[in-house]
Amino acid sequence: RMQQQQQRRMFTAALLVFVFILAAVSTTEAGKKEKPEKKAKKSDCGEWQWSVCVPTSGDCGLGTREGTRSGAECKQTTKTQKCKIPCNWKKQFGAECKYQFQAWGECDLNTALKTRTGNLKRALHNADCQKTVTISKPCGKLTKPKPQGKFHLLKAAH
Repeated sequence: RMQQQQQRRMFTAALLVFVFILAAVSTTEAGKKEKPEKKAKKSDCGEWQWSVCVPTSGDCGLGTREGTRSGAECKQTTKTQKCKIPCNWKKQFGAECKYQFQAWGECDLNTALKTRTGNLKRALHNADCQKTVTISKPCGKLTKPKPQGKFHLLKAAH
């Protein structure tokens, strides 16, 4: 008789453990079913499209850019983000494009200009930048050899 009571207790305990496991599994499954619905809402929104960074003052430093996205069920379709335009970047190629420049070339005597090429090093905020750019600048004063002989003769005459 003691053995039967012990077996019943073991059976009851095993049954309770089984019920708890079943409840835990069904709760986990229920949790998994809710998550795809949330993901579906997120995928309703299109990708963010960002404007260029507009400095708060001047042509570099801290500023803001506007973001927009589409989607019928999308809760947020516009937002503003802080951004920064480095002040040491060459603005003529776009304030969000950074180039690595080679050394200046020799002076072209026909144009009186020297040029150098820059390769795109970094583009901020997915900016649309040219892969390579070329810049020119005036050669400056062309150094002519000084007539040393006349100078010495003049000095000697004094």
